[in-house]
Amino acid sequence: MNNKFESLRHLLELDRSVRRYDESREISIPTLERLIDLTRYCASGRNMQPLRYRMVVREDEKRELFPLLAWAGYLKDWNGPEEGERPAAYLVQFLDTRYGENCLCDDGLQLQAITLGACALGIGGCIIKAFNQPKVKNLLGLDDHLVPRYVLALGYPAETIEIEDMSGLPDADCKYYRTPDGVHHVPKRPLSELIVE
Repeated sequence: MNNKFESLRHLLELDRSVRRYDESREISIPTLERLIDLTRYCASGRNMQPLRYRMVVREDEKRELFPLLAWAGYLKDWNGPEEGERPAAYLVQFLDTRYGENCLCDDGLQLQAITLGACALGIGGCIIKAFNQPKVKNLLGLDDHLVPRYVLALGYPAETIEIEDMSGLPDADCKYYRTPDGVHHVPKRPLSELIVE
């Protein structure tokens, strides 16, 4: 097998949604800038490149942002990471509507580029779509033409995540879950289900 292909596959296997972090470890502004810089090399619909990022690293902003986010919808008895396990930083992704009202698939492509880059640096991320959009926009005090799309939580992982194969049955449960030992399990469909004959 090609080494570059295997390296990419390995990064994708490691690139899980991390929700518990070692809060004592900071992420520097230059590191966040390096991650945002990766998005410049992503494909962009119509090549409009309409997405922007706001780094959230100040303690007061992180504290105010945290309760505006919803964490792990499948874990009904868990309200998100405890103090000491919270993200070291956030990147809030915005659509700059001066370039259009639709970013097509740019948002997902860019977020995956950032999380893969973070993973290569030993940093975990969690892409969050469930958040209070008006309050996030108000908190960050940005111009009206910037519309929040996603919040990306980042930090050094403080949890173990394991991928497991689903049984292949159409009604197999795809919900992630945690076992009593704290390990987070993520079921994935087998390749045979992904290919249409």
